[in-house]
Amino acid sequence: MTSRQNIIITGAGGLVGPLLAARLLNTPQYHLILTDLADPIIPAGVAHPENATAIKGDITDPAFVASLVAAAQPLHAVFVFHGIMSAGSEANFELSLRVNVDSVRLLADHVRVSNPRVRFVYASSQAVFGQPLPAGPVTDDVTPTPQGTYGAHKLMNEIYLNELHRRGFLDVFVVRFPTISVRPGKPTAAASSFLSGIIREPMHGLECVVPLRDRGFKSFLASPRTIAENLVRVLGMQSDKLPAHIRHINFPGVSVSVQEMLDALAKYGGEDKLQLVKEETDAGQERILRSWPQDFDITTPLQLGLVVDKSGEALIKEYIDSLKK
Repeated sequence: MTSRQNIIITGAGGLVGPLLAARLLNTPQYHLILTDLADPIIPAGVAHPENATAIKGDITDPAFVASLVAAAQPLHAVFVFHGIMSAGSEANFELSLRVNVDSVRLLADHVRVSNPRVRFVYASSQAVFGQPLPAGPVTDDVTPTPQGTYGAHKLMNEIYLNELHRRGFLDVFVVRFPTISVRPGKPTAAASSFLSGIIREPMHGLECVVPLRDRGFKSFLASPRTIAENLVRVLGMQSDKLPAHIRHINFPGVSVSVQEMLDALAKYGGEDKLQLVKEETDAGQERILRSWPQDFDITTPLQLGLVVDKSGEALIKEYIDSLKK
């Protein structure tokens, strides 16, 4: 019989935390400690909801972090998903520094003392990259040069966590997410929010504003289902799959243009939905969006055993089909 495995998931009131929780709570050995500043979500329809404990609190508070880690003993793994999104970080540098940087170091430093070498999975982002970028897909050799607060703070954490792994303090994996689309729920404070809204809002009879007038503009996307699957795979990945001082994985995705998204919306949602998409330039949002890569070489993550969506059209169809269930 497999022994109990306690896992902390931060940001459990958002999107990715509940996605992973929904996967893990169908396996009896996983016991989850779900935390967020908002009410953590215990997913519905799972086989073992009794294996989830929701603890609401402020992850920037040292006393709360100590109580959180104590509640998860003996600790098997930590997934760090909490944070201020890209546009929100750009609007409030101090808040981003406190939530996106200081709290991650606080949690990592506590866990490296209480549970040395425990698996620590940190959700980073393609936003660690900025110009200059290659004309083609970003490869493993491209140096991150963030052009926004969100990406800069993510990269700061990456370097610190790499060092904690190299020193043998934690067993770190840094997973750089593509833009997740199509996200259910409401718009977020992310510059990329429209990349879900362009499908989600029209399918609910609502308008979506695209913050740039360039239908050839491409973004690197992954579906929620694929993100969750790859997180489960990282949980079970052998530590030595990555070098001791290079702990990041660029999660695989597909490069999709605004026009391709609109075509898929019309094909699977109906031509009438296109009337609800408005294009209005937002210079601040566009600057952030154009600083990010539009495509990645996904050879390495696929060699590591991760999976990728079939196409941009397929992930949009998957979302629209889910609304009919």
